[in-house]
Amino acid sequence: MERPRMTAVSQLRGLSTRVSDQFSLVPAMHFPEAAREAFALEFGRFLDQTDGVAKSEHLFDLLSDFALNFDCPWIAYGSLAPDQKGLKPVRGDPAVMLNYPHEWQERYFEMGYDRIDPTIKRSRRRAEAFRWSDVYKDESTTEDERRVFDDAATFGLRSGISVPLHGPDGRFAIMNFAQAWDGELQNRAITYLQLAALHFHLRVGKFANLSGIEETPNLSPREKECILWTAKGKSSWEIGKIVGISVNTVNFHIKNVMRKMDATSRTTAAIKALKIGIIEL
Repeated sequence: MERPRMTAVSQLRGLSTRVSDQFSLVPAMHFPEAAREAFALEFGRFLDQTDGVAKSEHLFDLLSDFALNFDCPWIAYGSLAPDQKGLKPVRGDPAVMLNYPHEWQERYFEMGYDRIDPTIKRSRRRAEAFRWSDVYKDESTTEDERRVFDDAATFGLRSGISVPLHGPDGRFAIMNFAQAWDGELQNRAITYLQLAALHFHLRVGKFANLSGIEETPNLSPREKECILWTAKGKSSWEIGKIVGISVNTVNFHIKNVMRKMDATSRTTAAIKALKIGIIEL
């Protein structure tokens, strides 16, 4: 995998080239002054860059760039309603956005991890950001729930934090920041990521209110059938057996859905189709 760009912070004289190494080794009360100033500068730049941005996708890209300063190449954002047990999006809520490896996205839904993800359970009860390692070590976390983290690590997401973002009527969203190594982010770094996540959440919510109802793409019956089974975690081979068509035909229909939904992966296409009500589980 291509190494993310060198961050401005990591280029500061006297700091480690891996900024997060500095976080995990230096107590918060002795956080290097140069790093304090650099991260404050980066956060201010992020806020300035988001001024005037009119699309949530562009805002997501800016947040992704900001997260790289903390050695977090992968981020994910999604909304849930009070009675939701999984990550099925809610009609009218901002779109689910993520840049996780496509293989992990498919594995996550194929294994039904969206229904047992311990970060969702904890986010319902918490207002502040939390480390995944704390959830993993919590005695109330089940072995099935720990398996979500173990499996994620095999796809490169070895550590991270979740930021609960609570709204009215019991609705809430989650922003995840993931790293490819086993270190821990310092409290100051988590604070900056939490502030950036909150800023993103408020801006995306504003976009949704201004845009109103999303235009529904026109999918054929076969396309709807294929993307519905995709949302249920089935592979192309399994969908072909269920529907009675070849794997190549299944992939053809799913690619058409991805194009019509402006999605970069079949998982994202399925999430968008659920969100705007084209399909229902």
